[in-house]
Amino acid sequence: MARPSPVARALSQNFLADRRAARQFARLAVPHGETAPLMLEVGAGKGALTEHLAPRCRELRAYEIDRRLLSGLRARFAGTPQVTVVGADFLATPAPRGPFSVAGNVPFSRTADIVDWCLRAPGLTDATLMTQLEYARKRTGDYGSWTLVTIRSWPRYEWRLVGRVARTGFRPVPRVDAGVVRIERRPVPLVAPRAYGRWAELVEAGFSGVGGSLHASLRRVCPRRRVDAAFRAAGVDAGALVGEVGPGEWLRMFEVLG
Repeated sequence: MARPSPVARALSQNFLADRRAARQFARLAVPHGETAPLMLEVGAGKGALTEHLAPRCRELRAYEIDRRLLSGLRARFAGTPQVTVVGADFLATPAPRGPFSVAGNVPFSRTADIVDWCLRAPGLTDATLMTQLEYARKRTGDYGSWTLVTIRSWPRYEWRLVGRVARTGFRPVPRVDAGVVRIERRPVPLVAPRAYGRWAELVEAGFSGVGGSLHASLRRVCPRRRVDAAFRAAGVDAGALVGEVGPGEWLRMFEVLG
């Protein structure tokens, strides 16, 4: 088995070689026979996903930071007018003003930064990202537990694990399988925009770990009687660990505490 080059390791590059997985990914990124008005592809690489995303987009901007790959990408898609190959760091790119989608086989080492970029972009409608399977499972509650990033953004975004790709489908072969995460902006937020700041503060306080339990952490920012009432309303045991409390239970607690 060929070893990854130093540049590939530095950029966390694992190129998708499984064409069936690439076709399935494109269907997940642009579902139900729709057409994406504008899509940004993160880490286009050699164009494995670009090839299948392009027919589903009116405009596709394929970002690639590795300049060694740009001439090949541009030659491959020279006859595909809706594709623009952009030789730049996706994370340094200003978000488009209007609605747009994001998709890509993201560098595993940069996943958190790319997700954060997406969640901060006002015009993002959805993001379909191929990540380490463990990351995908953690963020979507597939392990039966929940993380700060997911709970904090849940009123605005739905997170789903929509696919898996075996490690053998990449070159070089990584140590772990990949998962496909789908993040979709909700048409109507579950928490009113004026109350979202309070939601974020409450969730961050709960995940602070201060006090030894979720109940104790929330008592630092809310009166105990209200915390007790919130836990009863949500059907959450007072001894529950913060990761055990799901988005629906957080929302019910916020109705009492917010």
